[in-house]
Amino acid sequence: MKLVIVLVVLLVFVVAPSAWAGTEKEDHNASFSAEEISLSEEKSFKGHTDYEISSEGNNLTLKASCNNTASAFYRHMPVDLTKTPILRWSWKIDGIQAGLDDVSKKGDDYAARVYVVYKGTLPWDVSAMNYVWANTQPAGASWPNAYTKRAIMVAQKSGLPDNNEIWVDEIRNVREDFKKYFGRDVTKIDGVAIMTDCDNGGGVSTGYYRDIRFTSSE
Repeated sequence: MKLVIVLVVLLVFVVAPSAWAGTEKEDHNASFSAEEISLSEEKSFKGHTDYEISSEGNNLTLKASCNNTASAFYRHMPVDLTKTPILRWSWKIDGIQAGLDDVSKKGDDYAARVYVVYKGTLPWDVSAMNYVWANTQPAGASWPNAYTKRAIMVAQKSGLPDNNEIWVDEIRNVREDFKKYFGRDVTKIDGVAIMTDCDNGGGVSTGYYRDIRFTSSE
């Protein structure tokens, strides 16, 4: 997926702030409720990844399935990282796209990814942290996106899950990640997105997301 285009789209095609936005609270929840979905937007790059809300117990889940397609599901979501720097979410996948080289343009497809975007005062000052469920890169690895150095990829998880029915809880200190990977102290982010895409490798993938939120401490 051409992340440089995604970054621009995320910052240009914004929607009205909602329960995701605002910095007056120390915890920002994204539960994928019907209201939050209605205030979000999908941008297609090749066909449409199928994003579907479903219930699993008492939780609302966003299921994303791609078949040689790529589209991002995103929100304009200002977050004050001086108050709430910790990003938490839960995800699972049905399987990886085997054989893809994550660091190449052809391999820039993932069953699940969550990314946050920073926009500076200048139009070209845009950068993003991408947390992906990698196909081949080991968990913990990081690399510049194959399309733009303004996006850093981090393999939060890697390879086939031991059990694709089990939700995996994740946590990242976004402010510290921007310091580590971009060498700058970013005090706010401007958007959050998820994407399940298969356009480069022409494969099929399904990812599931829920409970995306920012908190004040680990």
